[in-house]
Amino acid sequence: MGCHARPSLVCAVLLVVAVLVAAPPPPSAAVRLLPTVRAGEPPPPAVLRTEGDGGPVWPLAGRPAVVRGWEPPAGPYGPGHRGVDLAARAGDTVVAAATGRVSFAGRVAGRGALVIELAGSGAPPLRTTYEPVRALVAKGDEVVAGRPVGLLEAGPFHCAGGCLHWGLRRGEAYLNPLSLLRRGPSRLLPVSGVPEP
Repeated sequence: MGCHARPSLVCAVLLVVAVLVAAPPPPSAAVRLLPTVRAGEPPPPAVLRTEGDGGPVWPLAGRPAVVRGWEPPAGPYGPGHRGVDLAARAGDTVVAAATGRVSFAGRVAGRGALVIELAGSGAPPLRTTYEPVRALVAKGDEVVAGRPVGLLEAGPFHCAGGCLHWGLRRGEAYLNPLSLLRRGPSRLLPVSGVPEP
């Protein structure tokens, strides 16, 4: 039974519903994903997350596998793992996990290392560390979350396969870098002085 057999108001409503259902979501509702990046190839800037997109991102394209997690030591000199190892290959592009300023870009014990102080993170500021990397930025450079800052070097790695060691510190305290990516759960606070319904 076609629309010509129904009253015109019903046909108009059906037409509007059909258009709304078929319409794509507005650009603000679109999901933006980091692209897959080939070794040695910087990600296209137009599709990277930036400062205005809501904060920290993974330091490698997509969501890399965590090869080894953070294992805080019992004491300042005790055994542990003071960061996380993310699966990667030599030549992969490393991006800034958060917006800030480069405080170190150079070699430590023969390995390329990069340290970024995070903007607006308090005193002493949070610092993210990346190794082994060949830095594409220099000390003092401002960096934005999601923008390329280095290329993963060939190693030696302290994990079985290739990996990026990603760390987080505040002063001398080592923290779990994955905490930058986690959004805390929503919490409802008690309302006082309002009668219950």
